[in-house]
Amino acid sequence: MKIFPAIDIKDKKCVRLVKGDFNNKTEYEMSPIEQAGKYKDHGFKNLHVVDLDGALTGETVNLDIIQDIVNKFDLDVEVGGGIRNIDSVKKYIDAGVEKVILGSAAIKDKDFLKVACEKFPKKIALGLDVKDGYLSVSGWKESSNQLTLEYLKEVNDYGVSRLIYTDINRDGMKQSPNFDETMKVAEMSNCPVIISGGVSSINDIKKAKNLKNVEGIIVGKAIYDGDIDLKNLVLELKY
Repeated sequence: MKIFPAIDIKDKKCVRLVKGDFNNKTEYEMSPIEQAGKYKDHGFKNLHVVDLDGALTGETVNLDIIQDIVNKFDLDVEVGGGIRNIDSVKKYIDAGVEKVILGSAAIKDKDFLKVACEKFPKKIALGLDVKDGYLSVSGWKESSNQLTLEYLKEVNDYGVSRLIYTDINRDGMKQSPNFDETMKVAEMSNCPVIISGGVSSINDIKKAKNLKNVEGIIVGKAIYDGDIDLKNLVLELKY
């Protein structure tokens, strides 16, 4: 199973939000480049990056930082945050990222998702950010009024190569992921699923390994707050 340490970028800094709330933000001393290097040095092969400035503006605000991470470290990087048009997708793919995560724009405009999958085969991941069963959009500030599983039924054959399922109520709370709802998505999905939101301990990682059609798990705040030691976390890649 793949483990994706997370880097969320805001104002050129590593930050963590609680439930996606920009007013409930913790900033960390290490720069995104330094943090990526730390993950690489510990032996991680994958990285989850979110451009929070991009999520707010719809622009590739931190493309230069993400480009540096890709150039300096041999990591498979997936990137999300405010990617709303084909030009932005192309910029990230040209920068060398492994997967581009489409979220709000894909929820609001299924045709955009379909075209992106056709133009960039095996490069498009779909971010399903869920609150109480409904998909959220616009930096998690709005509900789309679309039920997660109904939306997935509609786009399941578009050619998405990865799903990232985030339970917003768990994100940044370190109360363990919503495994039950994640499994409903994984059972329906034509592509593998990444679990996100709420990882609190190595036990969450061990549990995720036993789930069908789950490709990996994203770990964020539990690393930054010291609840999960990177040396112990990387050992989980070996079993």
